[in-house]
Amino acid sequence: MKKGVRLINFARGPLVDNAALVAAIGAGTVAAYVTDFPGADLLGQEAVVAMPHLGASTPESEENCAVMAVRQVRDFLENGNVKNSVNFPDCEMASVGKARLLIANRNVPNMVGQITSLLAKEKINIADMINRGRGDYAYNIIDLDSDVDGSVVGKIKAIDGVVMARLISKKN
Repeated sequence: MKKGVRLINFARGPLVDNAALVAAIGAGTVAAYVTDFPGADLLGQEAVVAMPHLGASTPESEENCAVMAVRQVRDFLENGNVKNSVNFPDCEMASVGKARLLIANRNVPNMVGQITSLLAKEKINIADMINRGRGDYAYNIIDLDSDVDGSVVGKIKAIDGVVMARLISKKN
């Protein structure tokens, strides 16, 4: 190597012989070493730039991912919000109204029209709604001004193209 080389290692710590590296730094062969895998023998070396390792397989990152996943599943179960799904679009909405209707359907024309027409026929007012599509599927969150019974959910499920419908009643 040329004298004064700068070495970067973001792959794996064991790829570098730390004792040889310390000797090369002392001899001036290596001017700087940047790594996110600093061994204890490299810490405190002025020519070593130690950065945090941001890998996804550390115990801390696995715990953080598990906590995030639990929070997102809980948010889906309690509020119907979808975030970071592999096969559904992100769809989140702050809750307003007395009940929340969640509908997954094929992403084809007139699905929203059929759903909202059915709600209007049942004299159910929509307080707020969001529809997001991703590929072959769409997801709807519809907040309603009044509580509804299960028969409305059954009628929505009967619409051709609806693959899932669920009602969350808000307890005040």
